[in-house]
Amino acid sequence: AMSKSAVKISSDLLSNPLCEQEPSFLEMVTAFDTAMKRMDSFNQEKVNTDIPPKNPSHPFTRFSSVFPSLNMAVKRREQTLQDYKRLQSKVEKYEEKERTGPVLAKLHQ
Repeated sequence: AMSKSAVKISSDLLSNPLCEQEPSFLEMVTAFDTAMKRMDSFNQEKVNTDIPPKNPSHPFTRFSSVFPSLNMAVKRREQTLQDYKRLQSKVEKYEEKERTGPVLAKLHQ
């Protein structure tokens, strides 16, 4: 939108009657107009070519069928991480309790 408005401003300046009276001003405004049009075309080209992927893990999902062992390793890691968090919460629970024989045995286990 900014480049479109810059092109509009430069074209409005070109249609200004002052450009007809001052050749140096006309030269500057023409150079400005050309630069703004080039910038606008560059921005439009950039917008049309740089469409980001909808899903950031897109490359991984594309190759998950090619490398099934990688997919299985990720699943095993997630499962192990869940088990670790579950056991860590149990340890914290037993550490908070009074230190009796059965609690110490379960904590050691």
